[in-house]
Amino acid sequence: MADLLDSMLDLLRRLPPTQIEENVSLLVNLVPTYADDLLGSIDQPLKARVDTATGREYLACDYNRDGESYRSPWSNEYDPPLDDGTAPSPKLRKLEITMNEAFDLYRDMYYEGGLSSVYLWDLDDGGFAGVVLLKKTVTPASVAGPKGSWDSIHVFEVAERGRQAHYKLTSTVMLQLVRRKEVGGDNGSGVAEGWKHDGETNLSGSMTRQMEMDYPLQEFTAHVPNAGRMVEDMEIKIRNLLQEVYFGKTRDIVFDLRSTEDLEHARRQRELQKELAGFIRRP
Repeated sequence: MADLLDSMLDLLRRLPPTQIEENVSLLVNLVPTYADDLLGSIDQPLKARVDTATGREYLACDYNRDGESYRSPWSNEYDPPLDDGTAPSPKLRKLEITMNEAFDLYRDMYYEGGLSSVYLWDLDDGGFAGVVLLKKTVTPASVAGPKGSWDSIHVFEVAERGRQAHYKLTSTVMLQLVRRKEVGGDNGSGVAEGWKHDGETNLSGSMTRQMEMDYPLQEFTAHVPNAGRMVEDMEIKIRNLLQEVYFGKTRDIVFDLRSTEDLEHARRQRELQKELAGFIRRP
């Protein structure tokens, strides 16, 4: 049966990333017994929900899900209500509140908008783990405007070793950029006919990276700056990689396929290169 799960995961890796939610839903309907395993193995775009107790939005994912309910980091309550839902210990809950406040400031500084949520849970070996979620969505101001989304999922495990702590971080960033070109027109009487679809550019995908670090731990609240430093460094690294892969490589491919210069200019450039090469070879 494990081969079946591997086959589903392999299939999802080959399908368009923009349709990941629809495809996961189809597979869950086909093999409902693997729903939890599949949802726990596939990162999907984060969903925003509203905490009915506080009125604040939070991000929902598999890490704050219990059955069909999701736990809010603000009130620590499940929606729909769940009497025996999983929750962090009181000590860890205090740290969770502090980390949510810290990453809310981080979100405002780096994203200038969007949403953030942090969830922590106890591990059987005495340590704990958590996830930092960040999401920013850009909606088009007009029909032809660009739209996109950035979803960050940072899962970390912590093992305390006296006055030091070992952190293992696994970060996944999902990026979607859509640029649609629309042209408008009229029917000759000055009345607009509406927008016509003229073309679309869609850059979508995900990137996952891991890192491990040891940091000093003078007190329990030191986990906040330690985890924050790792997430910050990882996001900067992934952003630079995405910029190189998505934009640099795309630009190179387009220029290889179609030159922006005319043939006459290219011919003169080649002749100039040959002439310079001749001067260099002369004794």
